[in-house]
Amino acid sequence: MIEATLLGKRTEYPKEYSPSILVAVPRHLNREIYGIDSSNLPFVGSDTWHAYEISWLTDKGMPVVGLLKIVYDASSPFIVESKSLKLYLNSLNMFQTSPSDDYGMSEIERIITNDLANILKAEVSLHIFLANHTSSALRLTHQEYSLLEEMPECRDTLFTQYTETPTLLKVSNIGGTRNYITHLLRSNCKITHQPDWGSMFIHITSSNLPVPQSLLQYIVSLRGENHFHEEICELVYIRLKEYFNPSELAVTCIYTRRGGIDICPCRASSQQLLSSALTDARTLTEKLLRQ
Repeated sequence: MIEATLLGKRTEYPKEYSPSILVAVPRHLNREIYGIDSSNLPFVGSDTWHAYEISWLTDKGMPVVGLLKIVYDASSPFIVESKSLKLYLNSLNMFQTSPSDDYGMSEIERIITNDLANILKAEVSLHIFLANHTSSALRLTHQEYSLLEEMPECRDTLFTQYTETPTLLKVSNIGGTRNYITHLLRSNCKITHQPDWGSMFIHITSSNLPVPQSLLQYIVSLRGENHFHEEICELVYIRLKEYFNPSELAVTCIYTRRGGIDICPCRASSQQLLSSALTDARTLTEKLLRQ
């Protein structure tokens, strides 16, 4: 299994710049299981990565540290394996940049962009925020979201299913638009089965909206699932599309950082529903509690 190339294995950190350590994982392997046609995707979206352990050396040998934000489209044929990205970024720790007036940041951004685009076979946008970055971070969303676990109808709900159970989803007789958020998202790494924690944002417009407590029950049922972050986001999107036939739908997962990296996939029925703050590599968003 290509996904298990590095994940879950004892691996030495490279001591010098090593682009060859990057591993590409085909998206179609998981999409085929849920009937998602990669040549005709039922959504638009992107994958946003925040890497908190980016560092290199200037031409004078002084370390530079920052935060790297990476964004690439959900239509890319591959994703990058997370541990390989961590090892790759750490391989730059002793990389000495050419003389410049920006601490070598432009050179590092160019190198990483080219290396990722090469393995992903897709356009990659990224930006490094240095430790002295002073501009204020934007909120992830400006819309009001109802916190599912605090809604009165959800507080007395019984939860018994912890593997993905789409039949938990119940259709109401209510139409309109709703914005929901939950901080109870938990799934597990596809390879190591280590828990991945996060928050999920759902925007949905439908003539038959989901019953809120059933939606929360379904999200909680992901607790025992073993999937990559991107796969969880697409799975939830497909289930909601199947059950509620929405005219508008957006699902965004903000996962907790692990190994110095967090992964935040978003899928939507139209480009306008994607958070511009999240999908713009040059915009730093405020961190959620889970991050």
